[in-house]
Amino acid sequence: WCFRFARSKDLSKWDKLDGLVFTGENNEFSACPVIRYIKPYYYVIYVHGLMKGHNGYTPFLSRSKDLENWEQTPFNPIMEAGKGEGCNNSDFDILEYEGRTYLYYGDGDQKTWGNICVAMYDGTMKKFYESFFPAGCTFKKFSAKR
Repeated sequence: WCFRFARSKDLSKWDKLDGLVFTGENNEFSACPVIRYIKPYYYVIYVHGLMKGHNGYTPFLSRSKDLENWEQTPFNPIMEAGKGEGCNNSDFDILEYEGRTYLYYGDGDQKTWGNICVAMYDGTMKKFYESFFPAGCTFKKFSAKR
């Protein structure tokens, strides 16, 4: 499970970016991405594979200036299914409206039921993303070049 990148000038014709395959830091399960560009970074929230000590599938956040060289926030996973939820928080979308940032995501048991949920950050999308990459922190780095 991984994802690749493509570019478009008109949202009709797309060109693949050859040689770039996003598989996370250690070639792990990386799926269902949502990507946004806020100068000078591309930010991607994606579903990370199962990890010992965590409840199901969890969202990770990484950023890049060129789609090849990536940094992970030290706060991954950025969200986790809690009591009363299923075994995942996945399949994100994100938007900003009137200065607030909304994260829409799926929750469920991966077999028989699911819900669409929303979480709200009381600030702009830029501030939301930047809050996960504070100055002075060390970030894990990895490459999408294959």
